[in-house]
Amino acid sequence: MKYLLLIYSNPKNWGHPIFARTPEFLALPQDERDALSGQADALFTEISASGELVVGAALADPVLTRTVRVREGVPATTDGPYVEAKEQLAGYFVVDCDSPERAAEIAARFPDARFAALEVRPIMDMSGQEM
Repeated sequence: MKYLLLIYSNPKNWGHPIFARTPEFLALPQDERDALSGQADALFTEISASGELVVGAALADPVLTRTVRVREGVPATTDGPYVEAKEQLAGYFVVDCDSPERAAEIAARFPDARFAALEVRPIMDMSGQEM
């Protein structure tokens, strides 16, 4: 089953990789920062080799967001972030793995999980019968 791993972060730290721009990461000793960066590289190598990584992408700064709503047949577009929150959706990965536990295990290994939040969401296929 495919799972969407959503990475949330504070837009003040925007850039790729997100975790490497957080104040908490930057406050770590260099050897610990190097270890976390190595952990991220090893994770991407592992899930690429296993076929679990489907796709991933970083998102642009939330100030570039446009939200579209249609009310009573009239579309309205607003600028900027679509939620009032300190953390915004920063990027995502799609993994294809055997269980929600494995998807959560992969998410927990992203260094971003140490400094912000990752959300794990199952992706339904067009039939929706897998739930």
